[in-house]
Amino acid sequence: MDDKNIKKNLGEVIRFGMVGVLATAIQYVVYLLLWRTTSPGIANTIGYVVSFIFNYFATTYFTFRVKANVAKGAGFAFSHLMNYTLQMVSLQFFIWLGVPQDYAPIPMYCVCVPVNFLLVRYFVKVRKSKSEKS
Repeated sequence: MDDKNIKKNLGEVIRFGMVGVLATAIQYVVYLLLWRTTSPGIANTIGYVVSFIFNYFATTYFTFRVKANVAKGAGFAFSHLMNYTLQMVSLQFFIWLGVPQDYAPIPMYCVCVPVNFLLVRYFVKVRKSKSEKS
């Protein structure tokens, strides 16, 4: 891999981190605002949806600097469905372990963020849609 590709990939990782931190902060703030009046699962779901909308546009246009299209949107949604499932399972797992509900999303994010990066990068950046291959 040459220096140009290394810099490009490093830039993607840094931008992914920036977008991810902001999207995670949005999700966590919504979670904190809601978990006392609803269940942790519902609070996390609402936060996830709000964060997802921001995250899609920031990821396509800023992180990977690609054009949004239906195929990328579907791949992004699929990767986030997998990420959401992992989040819900790990959130409940950390609560079950005794992590207080207001802090349980923190270790959840530590597990889910790296997995999400790989999934999103594959569906938004690496995997080419049929129209791009032609």
